[in-house]
Amino acid sequence: MSEQKVTIEYNDKVVRQFLLACVIWGAVGMLVGVLVASQLNFWRLNFNLPWLTFGRLRPLHTNAVIFAFVGNMMFAGVYYSTQRLVKARLASDFLSALHFWGWQLIIVAAAITLPLGFSRSKEYAELIWPINIAVALIWVVFAVNFFWTLAKRNEKALYVAIWFYIATTITVAMLYIVNHLSIPTSWLHSYPIFGGVQDALVQWWYGHNAVAFFLTTPILGIMYYFMPKAAERPVYSYRLSVVHFWSLVFIYIWAGPHHLLNTALPGWLQTMGMTFSLMLWAPSWGGMLNGLLTLRGAWHKLRTEPVIKFFVAAITFYGMATFEGPLLSIKAVSALGHYTDWIIGHVHAGALGWNGFMAAGMIYWLLPRLWNKPLYSTSLANLHFWTGLVGILLYVAAMWTSGIMQGLMLNATTEGGTVLTYPNFLDTLNAIRPLMLMRVIGGGLYLIGWFVLVYNLWRTVAGAQPVNGTIEVYVEKPVAKEKMGLFGTFGNAPVLLSVFLTGFATLWMIGSGIVSSLGLAGALITVVAGYALLYSRGKSWQDWYEKLLLNALPFSLLVFVAVAAGGLVQIIPTALLHKADNVEDRLQVPYTPLELAGRDISVREGFYTCHSQMIRTMVPDVLRYGDYSRLGESIYDYPFQWGSKRTGPDLARVGGKYPDVWHLRHMEDPRSISVGSNMPSYPWLLTDDIDVAALPSKINAQRLLGVPYGPLSAQQIFDDVKAQSKSIAKNLKESGAYVAPEKEIIALIAYLQKLGQSEPVSAVTANR
Repeated sequence: MSEQKVTIEYNDKVVRQFLLACVIWGAVGMLVGVLVASQLNFWRLNFNLPWLTFGRLRPLHTNAVIFAFVGNMMFAGVYYSTQRLVKARLASDFLSALHFWGWQLIIVAAAITLPLGFSRSKEYAELIWPINIAVALIWVVFAVNFFWTLAKRNEKALYVAIWFYIATTITVAMLYIVNHLSIPTSWLHSYPIFGGVQDALVQWWYGHNAVAFFLTTPILGIMYYFMPKAAERPVYSYRLSVVHFWSLVFIYIWAGPHHLLNTALPGWLQTMGMTFSLMLWAPSWGGMLNGLLTLRGAWHKLRTEPVIKFFVAAITFYGMATFEGPLLSIKAVSALGHYTDWIIGHVHAGALGWNGFMAAGMIYWLLPRLWNKPLYSTSLANLHFWTGLVGILLYVAAMWTSGIMQGLMLNATTEGGTVLTYPNFLDTLNAIRPLMLMRVIGGGLYLIGWFVLVYNLWRTVAGAQPVNGTIEVYVEKPVAKEKMGLFGTFGNAPVLLSVFLTGFATLWMIGSGIVSSLGLAGALITVVAGYALLYSRGKSWQDWYEKLLLNALPFSLLVFVAVAAGGLVQIIPTALLHKADNVEDRLQVPYTPLELAGRDISVREGFYTCHSQMIRTMVPDVLRYGDYSRLGESIYDYPFQWGSKRTGPDLARVGGKYPDVWHLRHMEDPRSISVGSNMPSYPWLLTDDIDVAALPSKINAQRLLGVPYGPLSAQQIFDDVKAQSKSIAKNLKESGAYVAPEKEIIALIAYLQKLGQSEPVSAVTANR
């Protein structure tokens, strides 16, 4: 076998570009975060301008932090480490450049459209359909570049970090495409193909796993590369990394329903989400320990090297967040914490503690290597660390305290559980104001620390010469590799045992009676058989896995099957449930054209960021808001509006609760109705006209989705809108508040007054 020695120059230009973009967008995302946190304390910071309200800026903040900040950091880390792990230059300079500039254009498009109100109102999935297509295309560019680089690698075996990158590339594509399937009604608007409970499940299948496979798995891959490099120590345990990877990849995808506990989601899905969430404790902490124990023999570096400080703090926050997540997925704990600030603290412990500190550590480690110049100031890096650490600890402590206080106050009852202790929702908001201010201070400190990094970076790269890494490798002539084949990939004990365990566990959770018992018994037998085979045939399993690591395609296929299984088991049965014929209780009354226009206005203004439309099956919820929500009562909601945070009361049964003029005054000046409210004012709703011309295409799309609209011509739709809007305007005039019938506030009032209207299924069936 002949070999040829060649020198490979890595494409570190694209790494530098993504790194600089990460730093810039990180500052933007955090700055918007401090602003929206301040708006919750000081309503005047909404400035009475539509594009600066909390409801529009909050999605900008979350998307900027996730896709702009962490996304650019991820791509920088993946491209830098992959080239060195496979000993090959990125496959295509053109695709690398297209990836970078395409991703930045997507971010700019999001930064323009979200404040303008063009939103799908699904958390972390708000971007409109043309941008979503661009995201999918650029992700394909990234995937092609990444897998092409793996195909031309000069290192035969796939290192641990590459496993996590493969899982990220495959799973994010699957999640993003499924959750963003939509029917466009114009260039700037669409309706998702999922609605009601189905949309809720698909959204949190995506939302939870966006956290898993965009904010966790690629960053774990980065940890497995950069932590050993910084510590100058090998990874603590290779075997633990194998268990960590496969159990995390498989289990995570099933856990999304824990975001919907105590709701109208079918009980078996709630049980499944909680069960798999609790199982996540083991692999998550296994990964944390593997990262921290990599420092064995190098703990002295904590005192002298800020990079190690950032990495250790990041991994610790990862452990803390992955302990808290399963804890919050317990049904009783979720009853207390869901819809409160506790969830906000949990999310930020991950985003700023785990992702933010990993990003900072990686950046400080890369700067001298990418620009061939020592870091400008180690002291400033240490200042950044301590400022950021104090900031995030203040933030999280404030949100924990605030959230638990909210949960306890909102759930408190007297008289044997028949009377609310705090019937006024504003009582809870007034109680947590000092903690909300502490959050602003903590977030501000974290932002200051990031600006210290910006200054340190600027002084480091100023006048420096960018440098690309090089390596000399012996390139072998192509030889025939031993291929796995389908049977070699799937027809082996580890895979087959996993399939049997999944099947039996699914029967246990979704079955009843004898079926559930048989499923549990089968799962236990499979586990025992697996351990027995591991001890008797462990060497053959190891040989099979080492062979698998030489074959990127079979490895990737196994990853895809592992992550697809959970989605199929959850989504397919729920899709069958989401039919009017399968609803057993009450069925939603479809919106009139005017009410649909009002609903789209509420989506545009981001009401879902502060209000839920899901009354949980809990006594305090029912006492406060009315009868609990049924599965069929949101069956025609495209998208669903169940919400995930209550900064204001639930809206599920607000229809008919107040007169039209109350809603008018509440939107015009909330404090005139609710003294002490921090809700923004919406004066433009009284001056802007309803977009009636868009309604025919919207109703056609709704009809395609299964909403039972009869055949309506455009003129019939316009006439219907005119008649209903005139009726509402007349009611307002009689109450001493005239508004022209064509104004947006009229449509919004129509929508709010419709909420909670439903019919017995028997009555709907009789009318067919």
